[in-house]
Amino acid sequence: MILMKNIIREGNDILRKESSDVKIPLSNEDKTTILEMLGYLFNSQNDAKAKELGLRPGVGLAAPQIGINKKIFTILANDLEGKTWLLAVINPNIIKKSKEIVYLPGGEGCLSVDRETCGITPRHKQITVEADLYNVQTGKTEHKKFSLNDYIAIVFQHEYDHLFGTLFVDTIMDEDKAKKSGMKPLWEE
Repeated sequence: MILMKNIIREGNDILRKESSDVKIPLSNEDKTTILEMLGYLFNSQNDAKAKELGLRPGVGLAAPQIGINKKIFTILANDLEGKTWLLAVINPNIIKKSKEIVYLPGGEGCLSVDRETCGITPRHKQITVEADLYNVQTGKTEHKKFSLNDYIAIVFQHEYDHLFGTLFVDTIMDEDKAKKSGMKPLWEE
């Protein structure tokens, strides 16, 4: 079980290394890693469980954040329409990005960044991706090409950046400056 003590924090060199590709078919070790990462997300989003285990809530978790420099990340989040996305992503490549840039009002957060941050992180409103997706119910991995937009695209880009040693704080900017340059908040606060 992954706990907060297992999350690698800002300042650790592991978070700044580019991750390695993962061999397909997945090893049992990689499958276990994915299940444990998703377990953290499920537990962290359950108020009672999060309180009991002392977990910060998260919607995504990348393998480098638990000390494994492999191109794996997981997402458990609801989009703006309320649809739940459960993704176990392996060896992703963003192959197309929209010109429209958006940001989360109030800025992003990260389990690996404990400090208060001020500002927003620019993200593409829509992305097209190629990746291997692991289905936790069937235990099968399938190579897919798909598009994501809005909130799920932002979460995907945040986790994707972890695979290349980038944290959201690396590209943070003042919200007023962002608005003046034409960027739009994903929603109005």
